[in-house]
Amino acid sequence: MINVSAKTQSNPDYLISPQDLVDWEKTNGVIPKGSIVLFNTGYAKLYPNRKEYFGTDKKGMEAIPELHFPGISPEASTWLVENRLPKSVGIDTASIDYGQSKDFQTHRILLGNNISGFENLTNLDALPVTGAYIIALPMKIAGGSGGPLRIVAAIKAD
Repeated sequence: MINVSAKTQSNPDYLISPQDLVDWEKTNGVIPKGSIVLFNTGYAKLYPNRKEYFGTDKKGMEAIPELHFPGISPEASTWLVENRLPKSVGIDTASIDYGQSKDFQTHRILLGNNISGFENLTNLDALPVTGAYIIALPMKIAGGSGGPLRIVAAIKAD
């Protein structure tokens, strides 16, 4: 669980960078291959306030140009694919791409490498930086590219 919430407080369009990953590893060790990497931007606490969480009160197509929330940069996604190859990534915002994304490169990079993305997560601040077990239970949707997910975490008791 990588906490970047201090960086997102003053920048709603913050892009999680490879440097965030390197800095986390300096303190916590190498991200293991096949792990699930979760990003805590602090945005879960803003939900369900639409204006704060999405950056706009608008809905539908008119909201799209005004979306502002953090996401994972394409560079960080590429770094993860090339250096750590996690099983999945998750974030507490509406998308793994940031709100102003037009090309959704983070989706393309991660999903194109069979790394699933979990969005709209909550309570990440309750997880330790390492050692949580993640259980992700997707709804079965035939022919869909995504779907609702029930995700839970378990923390190993000492």
